[in-house]
Amino acid sequence: MVLPVIMVLGAGLGGTIAAYEIRDAVKGKADVMVVNEGEDFWFVPSNPWVAVRWREPDAIKVHLPPVIAKKGIGFTAVGARRVHPAENRVELNDGTSLSYDYLVIATGPDLAFDEVEGLGPQGFTQSVCKTDHAAHAADMFEQLAANPAPVVIGAAQGASCYGPAYEFAMIVDTELRRRKVRDRVPMTFVTAEPYVGHLGLDGVGDTKSLLESEMRGRHIKWITNARIAKVEQGLMHVEEVNEDGSVRQQHDLPFGFSMILPAFRGVPAVFGIEGLTNPRGFILADKHQRNPAFPNIFSLGVCVAIPPVGKTPVPVGVPKTGFMIESMVTAIAANLKLILAGQEPTEEATWNAVCLADFGDGGVAFVAQPQIPPRNLNWSSEGKWVHLAKIGFEKYFLHKIRRGTSEPFYEKLALHALGIRKLRFK
Repeated sequence: MVLPVIMVLGAGLGGTIAAYEIRDAVKGKADVMVVNEGEDFWFVPSNPWVAVRWREPDAIKVHLPPVIAKKGIGFTAVGARRVHPAENRVELNDGTSLSYDYLVIATGPDLAFDEVEGLGPQGFTQSVCKTDHAAHAADMFEQLAANPAPVVIGAAQGASCYGPAYEFAMIVDTELRRRKVRDRVPMTFVTAEPYVGHLGLDGVGDTKSLLESEMRGRHIKWITNARIAKVEQGLMHVEEVNEDGSVRQQHDLPFGFSMILPAFRGVPAVFGIEGLTNPRGFILADKHQRNPAFPNIFSLGVCVAIPPVGKTPVPVGVPKTGFMIESMVTAIAANLKLILAGQEPTEEATWNAVCLADFGDGGVAFVAQPQIPPRNLNWSSEGKWVHLAKIGFEKYFLHKIRRGTSEPFYEKLALHALGIRKLRFK
């Protein structure tokens, strides 16, 4: 008997876990296949550590083919050129095609460096969005440490991932102090957020006060409501915007090292497909993570279209945090199991957020239930324990990837004991 094919597009933080969990949920009822560009999984949350040489890239890498094969999951590393949803087909980069019965899109984003002149590794700023970017940033950081100069770190207009920018600013501060050169490195944090600690979520708990206090204590100046107009070699042109969108002040910031997170958009394989994506190329999804126009397509993670949390003078996107993504994974796996049993999908992800922001010698943790306000729980805390917890989480998540496991029973028990659920009560 030929079984239906469930294709997972992407093998990042969400896609790899999704392949494992879906396989366990539909075993014997469907075949699961993963389409990815490259054979390796990279633990992206550790990229800020890579960029200051606290981690080597190989330490956060898992070679996927042997793990995937043990799970009985198909795999190709050719990568997707274009999704053809009307034909239930994915065109690969080598010109061949693969057919599917159900598609789970977990591609992550395309990095829109080109939307700001001079931004990105091909321009004049660094990135921690990809591990190879972070490895290159580490080389540039070594040059900074040898020849101290001003530093500019932050997130451009339209960005939807702010935690790593804060993390990296604090980590750079910590490492420069360890090398006894921090006193020769003025630091400025530039962000599209309307206030420090907004995070694209209108804050979580007391993140505004916590992060402002942390930055004051580390002598990091900041510019909010910032729009980066242009980046040149060693000089960033920034417009500070009023509430009505008019320019309040222009800043010309010299730098010897800069890391700016870009805006995200949908990847070329899905961008501009009517009914599947919004104008930015993000996948449209209902409360069951299913696309309204193509109900056999599901999506999870950064590629999902989520409206901004309120209006801001400078465009600010909504982050898709790790636990939020895992809750999408669990909902999709459960709904595919229902569909294969001849039932309608009923499961909804909670979109709860559990985040650890490491600052090198401390950090901030927050829990938002759900991630998008209004919330049932809105909590944040700080301390050295966050740094240790982030190290533990890195090791634990990489262990899950290497084992081919999505959610061990003890993880589920611990989360339930804390009242943190992946699926909504029905």
